[in-house]
Amino acid sequence: MAGYLTTHVLDTALGLPAEGIGIALYRVSGNSHRKIAEAVTNFDGRTDAPILPEGKFKTGTYELIFFAGDYLRRTGQAGGEPLFLDAIPIRFGMSEAVHYHVPLLVSPYGYSTYRGS
Repeated sequence: MAGYLTTHVLDTALGLPAEGIGIALYRVSGNSHRKIAEAVTNFDGRTDAPILPEGKFKTGTYELIFFAGDYLRRTGQAGGEPLFLDAIPIRFGMSEAVHYHVPLLVSPYGYSTYRGS
């Protein structure tokens, strides 16, 4: 089986998928970050395709950055400037060539993630 990476974003404050959140994926090596993909969440809070498809998958350390600030502003949840949460980084490792799913659960003042399926 070839590995790949998917993600999605759920707004836990509104109880809805978070549409229109920009996401960047970086490969991390030591202090070096190299952007390898970008996507935007659709109406279901998911990217239209895996953010790291089978043909580009390599094991290693990665970082997803979720640009939640514009979404929070657009949905009236932002509060004052500067935002408490704006760009949300999640660093994780992928050690096997399998399906990894790294979702983001977000609200204006907190977030969490987990390894999904």
